[in-house]
Amino acid sequence: MSDPSGAVIAGATITAKDSAGRNFSAVSRVDGTYSIAGLPPGPYSIEAAAPDLALRNPVEITLQPGVQTEDLQLGVVLASQQIAVQDSAQTVTVDPSTNASATVLRGADLNALSDDPTDLAADLQALAGPGAGPNGGEVLVDGFSGGEIPSKDSIREIRLNQNPFSPEYDRLGLGRIEIFTKPGSDKFRGTAFYNFSDDFWNSRNPYAAEKAPFLLREFGGNLGGPLNGRSSFLMDVRRDATDNGAIINGVTLDPATLLSGPFTDVYRVAQRSLRLSPRLDFQLNAKNSLTASYRFTQMDVPGAGVGGFNLLPRGYDAGTKNQTVQISETAVLGAASVNDIRFQYFRAAVADRPFSAGPAIQVLGSFSSGGAPIGRSADLQNSYEFQDNVSLAHGKHTWRLGARLRGQTEATVSPLNFGGAFTFSGGVGPALDSNNNRVLDASGRPVLVQITSIEQYRRTLLFQMLGYSPAEIRDSGGGATQLSIAVGNPRFAGGQSDVGAFLADDWRLQPNLTLSLGLRYETQSNMSDRRDVAPRVAIAWAPGAGKNPGAKTVLRAGFGIFYDRFALTNTLTAERYNGITQRQYILTNPDSFPLIPPIASASAQAASLIERVSDRLRAPSIMQSTVAIERQLPWNTKVAVTYANSHGLHLLRSRDINAPLPGTFDPTVPDSGVFPFGSTGPIFLMESAGLYNQNQLILNVNTSASRNVSLSGSYVLNRAMSNTDGVTTFPANQYNLANEYGSAATDVRQRFSVNGSVNTKWNLSLSPFIVIQSGPPFDLTVGQDLYGTTLLNARPGFAATANRPGVIRSPYGLLDPNPTPDERLVPRNYGRGPGSILLNLRLSKTIGFGKERESNRDARPAPGARSSNSGGLRGVFGRAPVPHPYNLVISMAVRNIVNHTNPGAIIGNIASPLFGQANQPSDARDLGGGGFSESANNRRLELQVRFTF
Repeated sequence: MSDPSGAVIAGATITAKDSAGRNFSAVSRVDGTYSIAGLPPGPYSIEAAAPDLALRNPVEITLQPGVQTEDLQLGVVLASQQIAVQDSAQTVTVDPSTNASATVLRGADLNALSDDPTDLAADLQALAGPGAGPNGGEVLVDGFSGGEIPSKDSIREIRLNQNPFSPEYDRLGLGRIEIFTKPGSDKFRGTAFYNFSDDFWNSRNPYAAEKAPFLLREFGGNLGGPLNGRSSFLMDVRRDATDNGAIINGVTLDPATLLSGPFTDVYRVAQRSLRLSPRLDFQLNAKNSLTASYRFTQMDVPGAGVGGFNLLPRGYDAGTKNQTVQISETAVLGAASVNDIRFQYFRAAVADRPFSAGPAIQVLGSFSSGGAPIGRSADLQNSYEFQDNVSLAHGKHTWRLGARLRGQTEATVSPLNFGGAFTFSGGVGPALDSNNNRVLDASGRPVLVQITSIEQYRRTLLFQMLGYSPAEIRDSGGGATQLSIAVGNPRFAGGQSDVGAFLADDWRLQPNLTLSLGLRYETQSNMSDRRDVAPRVAIAWAPGAGKNPGAKTVLRAGFGIFYDRFALTNTLTAERYNGITQRQYILTNPDSFPLIPPIASASAQAASLIERVSDRLRAPSIMQSTVAIERQLPWNTKVAVTYANSHGLHLLRSRDINAPLPGTFDPTVPDSGVFPFGSTGPIFLMESAGLYNQNQLILNVNTSASRNVSLSGSYVLNRAMSNTDGVTTFPANQYNLANEYGSAATDVRQRFSVNGSVNTKWNLSLSPFIVIQSGPPFDLTVGQDLYGTTLLNARPGFAATANRPGVIRSPYGLLDPNPTPDERLVPRNYGRGPGSILLNLRLSKTIGFGKERESNRDARPAPGARSSNSGGLRGVFGRAPVPHPYNLVISMAVRNIVNHTNPGAIIGNIASPLFGQANQPSDARDLGGGGFSESANNRRLELQVRFTF
């Protein structure tokens, strides 16, 4: 199946109607092939439709016994036109690629999503749900992994959670996001848009003392059409200029009085980006078509890293240039076989320039200042991906086989922490009276209390001003907790490759029974494990359907093994901190603040940190099982209920294998303890020893009650437990891992989402987007190194009494920052944040003008097709709009229309003055990063004007 340019069409609905009026349906695959098995011989009328495409007229054929092929070419129609075969898209079938738990967004359904690529990615992840497994799903663009999400104007359709057990994919199907871009066309068509938003319309950020500035101006468009009779093009251009207010929210000291208090400020970040996306489609001959596309993105963010706890000196100028080249060639090898070859090259170049140099100051959970730790850095990544997939239909079998080869190189200049960093984490210290003298008990000993990180920092500055010695400052509860500094060669590079091959068979045993069998094998460099064999099996059965595949109920079940790859970043980290390329020294209780001691002095006081990759490393694996029931309901509605179980083995985590032996380390005596490897420096080992268990109950509803109403909704009940949240997860106690098994980071218990489009009278369209979910877990820590690992991730104990020094009262009970051996420790991720409510709404008015095209008349519904104006909906929706060649669309998009405050990450350090609170909203995703952010205001209104022809 192809479009006018010869490009294959995926996701098209094909309906074969026999002489008795029965419909038999199928959906075209990624390679454009389709199959409708079990049809008895006789005459049929074939109809087909896809977004903006449809057959001009039904194709009349007479089936003979055996296999018969029919190559369908769809013509271009306007998105607002009505296609008679739309009803068939809401039927449930036993085809493995049409599971009712999937969601397909196209046309008006895309309008509910954000135009900003960063917000669009977040919206899609929310709709896909808490993907099964610890890492969720993946994003594929035109079948390729990696890369970046294209501009929404160049997207043809988006599929979520489709065919979860297909061996063609290496990652879990639940949570997978597949994006397909638009091809060229046989008629010139185009779009021009301008989006505008100003803080005058928006509400104040609840975490800022004043209203943050915000100014958004986005403009661009696309133009597509024929080059000649065999080729077409599409050019997409987008320019974003967003002045976003970065919210700084923490606790600092008054320079004059040294009194601590809340501090908020706003820094205007002038973000700019340019995106160019040309695409060419060629019909080489009757059996071969070629698609070539190029995407270029340039982003400049002067002021990245500012916000949250980071004060202005921590900022840096971030520049990014991404380039993507994609080439796909599709060949029809025979009457029932297609070969699809794809190649992608992705290049990402990043350059960062800090605002200021010098040592960084981190007062945990209070503020961060000093120089930006990244230094003047640059990074260049090159990624390659080659795929070759073949589809073959034979009798009741549809075979697919293929292979994928990926390669990645990275060269970086990273003087990270070459300027050094002082850390103040708080802890237990003497109580002070109003004159800053130590309070003594009846026996003349200091009364010990829990002091916050900002109080530790205040005492350091105060007693330095009073002329105290470093020892006296520390006895009074001051002094930095740690000093870390890196030295060595900032330049290093590396590479990695992986390969995967698969074989799949969709076997239509009966018209109402399909068995899908698959096998995948993967392996990679930088890992000695070669055991990554991934079997997949799924079955779909329509009970009681007999020989009619147009079923009302379908039962599905599936099982598969999925593997994660060990990222190149992890290998480079180990090569970087191997004790030769770079050395990272960590000094406990340094006395030199605010001066950095000579490197010779630092190396004499502490051994350098070593990073290693375990020799027994294995690829993390997830075994997933699902059982689902799907039901077709009246009013073009499908419902699916799915139970999914995920069991993960060999998940990545890290441990300090040179931690002091149990009972030998005294936190009050630096470098005390017996170290297994002799030296006192930590040795961080990346290993695959994690465990993950997840159970989900998922309800999906998709409805097209009429051609003017299209809605999708889901509800997920989720429980996820693990002993790691990734390779950067360290156990609190390196010799006691029993307390690490707790709520996983993905343990969001409940999630509800709705999106879609509703077209009303007068060409008014409403596009809602709603996500309501319960709160995620967070870890409770004391901000102290209680085990001699240099890690500040120790967790408190549950105190039996409030009389112990430093014990604090919390919603989680009495927490002891210095737990005794008989106290039960707080489990990992024991805290639970608040839930969130996000309600977005887009209201659009379409003004059409110009004479109706002849091709549009041809694509009107066939006589007898069900009209959207039936029943009581007539008064609400009125007549279907007459399609016009020119349309002006005026929209108002509102993000968080109810102005609900959704807190971001909760601070779990009990030594922070903001313990148990958030200091940013949940959508402030890029704080500390180098990408775009539009998080200045809590409720954001955006005026959008769009012209299409």
